[in-house]
Amino acid sequence: MAGSGCAVKGGCPTDYIAIAIASLLFILLLARFILPFVVHKVPRTKGSGFWIPVIQVFASFNLLLSLVLSDNFLKFQRRRWWQSCYIWGVWIEGPLGFGLLMSCRIAQAFQLYYIFVRKHLPPIRSYVFLPLVLMPWLIAATFIQVMRPLNDRCHMRVHWIIPFLLLHVVYVASLVGFMAAIRHIEFRFDELRDLWQGIIVSASSIGLWVFAYLLNEIHDDISWLQVASRFLLLVMGGILVVVFFSISSSEPLLSQISLRKREPKEFETMGQALGIPDSGLLLRREPTPVIDPNEPLDKLLLNKKFRQSFMAFADSCLAGESVHFFEEVHEHGKIPVDDHVRRIYMARHIIEKYIVAGASMEVNISHRTRQEILTTSNLAHPNLFNNAINELMQLVKMNLAKDYWSSMFFIKLKEEASMRATGHELEQMGWNFSPRWSSVHCADDPFHDEQFSKGSEHSSHDLDP
Repeated sequence: MAGSGCAVKGGCPTDYIAIAIASLLFILLLARFILPFVVHKVPRTKGSGFWIPVIQVFASFNLLLSLVLSDNFLKFQRRRWWQSCYIWGVWIEGPLGFGLLMSCRIAQAFQLYYIFVRKHLPPIRSYVFLPLVLMPWLIAATFIQVMRPLNDRCHMRVHWIIPFLLLHVVYVASLVGFMAAIRHIEFRFDELRDLWQGIIVSASSIGLWVFAYLLNEIHDDISWLQVASRFLLLVMGGILVVVFFSISSSEPLLSQISLRKREPKEFETMGQALGIPDSGLLLRREPTPVIDPNEPLDKLLLNKKFRQSFMAFADSCLAGESVHFFEEVHEHGKIPVDDHVRRIYMARHIIEKYIVAGASMEVNISHRTRQEILTTSNLAHPNLFNNAINELMQLVKMNLAKDYWSSMFFIKLKEEASMRATGHELEQMGWNFSPRWSSVHCADDPFHDEQFSKGSEHSSHDLDP
């Protein structure tokens, strides 16, 4: 009788175990979302690459909490309006839970399809596409709210359950359809493989979840089956949300930096992650630039040493976006023209970082040029950013360039170039030139005066006899 009581009213030991397991799984999901920003200091994007994962976390929490409150895991009486089965079992669990979770994954697959198959940005923004995909769930929830088929235990009859489950299947099938459309793309970061693995695991979880759901809804007269089925329902729901959040998203650099610790190497820039030659590296044997202020600035910026010096000066003036943009476009130009996938990765990274309104390092270009980039029909086009570069170079020449030639950054660059030239001449003459000592100037060596004085004393002492 005790088992029958907790099976109906809730509060069985297995119920609390299931809640504990689901809570741990949700904490794991939160850790996977927060750690990249807290530990690895990954910059937060302002577009869908950040908000879609946030919505996924919100939907995951809604799904698990709605299962707990609508399936009698806890022993309480539904006396208040906010404890209603229709709020938790219909709206929170449906449109704001599983429906929103699946809609986020479909939105990300939709983005991958348009960017890598159609080679241009999606025609519909994510904040418009997501509500459109969610609309069938909202209509279904409204219909159930009006018809009110739930009993006092938040269960539906069989003829109501089948259409409701078909809605789940349609969304999973839509996600599989998008994945099939991009299966021929050779993704750089194994998005397709991870998505297929995630779909297989998720489909298996959904199958078990549906099985437990059916047992819980239909056989509500068998006590032990009620307890076991809702235990399986909540645990599989927790596994489902973690798997859905862990499969590859549309932000490859974020996953490379923070979520894939099995790789022995971490990447600081998209160029390094894409394997662009010499990306972000300053080679020791880099040729010393011949610095002529009369030469075009865009030509001088092709030399990495000059570019880094000019970038440091621009950053000190809080106006380094244009130079950073030039460097990333320069890296983009190193990718072979026929390597469409890598060019699209890099182009999309540049657009989200510098071009879109409100970007973290938005550059000052004309509205016409910005729209040309955002509405391009070919993200892999080699001249995609040429007009933007030309506009920014004109602005830099009129502002930063004039001040740079009289700055300490330029003086330091000339001194380094002069030292390298002198060292190269000494090596050619056969001198035993030690880089270790030559890299320390007397004025910068705290022991210089002491060593000099000791050396002078020893010299005079040796000369006395």
